[in-house]
Amino acid sequence: MNPDTISSASALGGTTTWLVAVLGTFLVTLLGAAHKLGLLYQLWHQVDPKSTRHGGEIVAEVLKAHGVPYVFTLVGGHISPILVASEKLGIRIVDTRHEATAVFAADAVARLSGTVGVAAVTAGPGVTNTITAVKNAQMAESPVLLIGGAAATLQKGRGALQDIDQLSLLKPLCKFCASVKTVRDISPVLRKAIAIAQCDTPGPVFVEFPLDVLYPYHLIERELIKKTGSKGVLGKAVNWYLRSYLGNLFAGAWAVRDLSPLPVKIPKATKKEVQQCVELISRAKKPVILLGSQVTLPPTPVKKLRDALEELGIPCFLGGMARGMLGKNSPLHIRQNRREALKEADVVILAGTVCDFRLSYGRILSKGSKIIAVNRNREQLLKNAHIFWKPHIAIKGDAGSFLVHLSQELRGYSCPRDWVIGLKETDHVKEKQNREKAEEPTEHHLNPLKLLHHVDCLLPEDSLLVADGGDFVASAAYIVKPRGPLCWLDPGAFGTLGVGGGFALGAKLCRPESEVWILYGDGSLGFSVMEFDTFVRHKTPVIALVGNDACWSQISREQVPMLGSNVACDLDYLDYHTVAEGLGGKGFLLDRQNEDQMDDIIRTAQSGCRSGKPYLLNALIGKTNFREGSISV
Repeated sequence: MNPDTISSASALGGTTTWLVAVLGTFLVTLLGAAHKLGLLYQLWHQVDPKSTRHGGEIVAEVLKAHGVPYVFTLVGGHISPILVASEKLGIRIVDTRHEATAVFAADAVARLSGTVGVAAVTAGPGVTNTITAVKNAQMAESPVLLIGGAAATLQKGRGALQDIDQLSLLKPLCKFCASVKTVRDISPVLRKAIAIAQCDTPGPVFVEFPLDVLYPYHLIERELIKKTGSKGVLGKAVNWYLRSYLGNLFAGAWAVRDLSPLPVKIPKATKKEVQQCVELISRAKKPVILLGSQVTLPPTPVKKLRDALEELGIPCFLGGMARGMLGKNSPLHIRQNRREALKEADVVILAGTVCDFRLSYGRILSKGSKIIAVNRNREQLLKNAHIFWKPHIAIKGDAGSFLVHLSQELRGYSCPRDWVIGLKETDHVKEKQNREKAEEPTEHHLNPLKLLHHVDCLLPEDSLLVADGGDFVASAAYIVKPRGPLCWLDPGAFGTLGVGGGFALGAKLCRPESEVWILYGDGSLGFSVMEFDTFVRHKTPVIALVGNDACWSQISREQVPMLGSNVACDLDYLDYHTVAEGLGGKGFLLDRQNEDQMDDIIRTAQSGCRSGKPYLLNALIGKTNFREGSISV
């Protein structure tokens, strides 16, 4: 063959290959653009440009289908369609004075109702203001749905009002984060988020709604498409793109879709694991159970769990949300001397309890004890294991259902009575010492222990306690006794100050007949005292007891002896009761001058609260050595 012919054929072949490559790239790009703009989807799903419906209605419908009773919010234009539509469907909209309070309130609803708690906040600073509360929900394992507004999708990164990368902020804190791209995606994304929030180890989820998926077609069209004709090829191409984008945004928007809840998966102990525990416990002479907040999670009703614990008859230490699980005066509930009891125990069941700082990272557990650890989260289950402690049996599963199953398998088992009685007797000795300390006069103002004893005596059986503070609240945990299961709310492992207003708001809405108390330190009160306005507006009367010692005492208690300075710890004895009255509530000052009227003042607050007014009791308290030696790090 002629060499020139061969050369021409090779050149032709190379050109053909290049053309194929270029055409292939063009087709891939074209198909990608078509997919992104939903061009094929639009062929089969029509857009109704005259419809006045909007995406906020679908959000509301999904929430309603999931049994959501409340949406907590601080209003903003980015989320107005959600709030308006939700109210129309009978979901109560509760607006607060800070976005963190909205999330704290949703957290409380999640803990008390067994359903997901919902907060909706506007874009940018509305979302960033929730960060601490979302982190608290993550560490407390609360299923909270945070809905955030956002700039319109095409305006992101172009300098739109309050436009930031919200997903990057929330991803480390949430089990699931998503930004909704089209109106038709609202329902599936929300259903998925709510299910994930409740599956396995519960936690917060975040769904972002850009403006253009929430407002009606005609409003988005008006903002997106120029009325004057675009000149030139580029102008026409841009308008075509925007029209295609708008069509994709609303294509199939109002098609009938399944709104019902997705299945929630919860890990449970196997029969084999339970049987191993049965064999271990049946031989135990000195068993104890440490219950953490996780035991209060669905699906096990707290009453069923309480019955199971009473059937087992094993002495229990209660922490976090588990406080009150056995009622006020159960012979099985050991409140004092935990360290000493754990040294003697031969079998310890960690039911949702984690070996973190609260258990000295596991060092508090005896090396001679057989440890049974049960937790939904594997990381929490084995935290600090094989460093300071070693589990004999480690079960990744739900602690509440495990204990119920255990009691069923151990029918006929009887925990040695001398062990239970002995622990309870040391409890009585310690509580007697606390009562004696409560009668010791302080140099100034009221003895905080005496005040707390008086409050405890006057609490009704349906009361619910919210803990928000440091030193005063830590003292209250020893003195004030929750009356039953799910009657105590505290922040959890994150130790967050500022939960009081939101927790109390959510609690009062969930249990309107209960007497809800907030136990505040004067420092922590500053985070949410403005929510007295919220209590008044939304007719959610609560009683706030402020232990006012004009100091960040939990820090001062160690800072002064260790470092010789009280810098940044001092506050003033302020008239917080007057602030409450300025916000529409009622307030009383409690001090040494009216100490003999303490019970009457408390009863007046209880009576007024039943009549619909929130009350703040500003109790001036002195210093005691009750918690001397405790540290806050």
